[in-house]
Amino acid sequence: MFKKKDLLGLRNLSEDEIMSILETAKSMKAKIDNPLLRTQELKNTSIVTLFYENSTRTKMSFMLAGDYLGAIVKDLGVSTSSVNKGENLIDTGVNLDQMGPNIMIIRHSMTGAAHILAKNVKASVINAGDGTNEHPTQALLDLFTILDYKGHFDGLNVTILGDIAHSRVARSNVFALTKLGAKVTLAGPSTLISNSMKSLGVDVTSNIQKAIENSDVVMGLRIQFERQKNMPFPNLREYSNLFGINSKVLKYAKKDVLVMHPGPVNRGVELSTDIVDGKNSVINIQVKNGVAVRMAILKLLSENRQ
Repeated sequence: MFKKKDLLGLRNLSEDEIMSILETAKSMKAKIDNPLLRTQELKNTSIVTLFYENSTRTKMSFMLAGDYLGAIVKDLGVSTSSVNKGENLIDTGVNLDQMGPNIMIIRHSMTGAAHILAKNVKASVINAGDGTNEHPTQALLDLFTILDYKGHFDGLNVTILGDIAHSRVARSNVFALTKLGAKVTLAGPSTLISNSMKSLGVDVTSNIQKAIENSDVVMGLRIQFERQKNMPFPNLREYSNLFGINSKVLKYAKKDVLVMHPGPVNRGVELSTDIVDGKNSVINIQVKNGVAVRMAILKLLSENRQ
């Protein structure tokens, strides 16, 4: 069972803890489409979101997840808060903590931000992405989607392709997938991937055909220009031609391969439009599953506080 105060990453979670979250998410998914199934089980839970970085899917899915369970959900609105007057993260967190929220959800450009916040507040803290470190809830929704379609993880070939160097999504997925028995291959330009990642128990390659061959799951990643000082390749057209996922390269994967992406997708760069909208794509399903997974996390953390 998942019995922690906070959800800061997947690196230190056990297989049982990860599966507990995924099992709880199964019972949450039906509530998304059917308002009659939504409950008020978190009616006494208050949630604050602190997003220091832009977000559509993660932020809104957390806020809706709280709403669907009857919680009180408030957004700090970082751009209009005292952060712009120079208030630091700890002071912001401590002041909010004094107002009595039960859960704080934070996204921040600094690696370790969620860990720092958790050490200084009584509220439970959920990491919604910290720098290039981890994005645990994105990986959990990815896992939930894979489990829904494939029924297991053991022995699956999962290829994660793109800007590995700056991807907190890739790291969280690697930590979880390898624990659950999947074989993970990381692929991308040599400027965006390091052989040091092999120490995490994965294969690393810049040969895209080799990476995708016989894959059960192919996950594309966005190029995170906002975290880079220099252009890691000559231009987007060259990247798309050499490392983009299209029908020509996807044919090397298994016929029932799942095509995934954490979003937002840059169509024609990391994925061609026909692949994004194709029969193997579960990108939109990932978004729905994100709400279910985040409902599960809010429920479990709230129960742990009782």
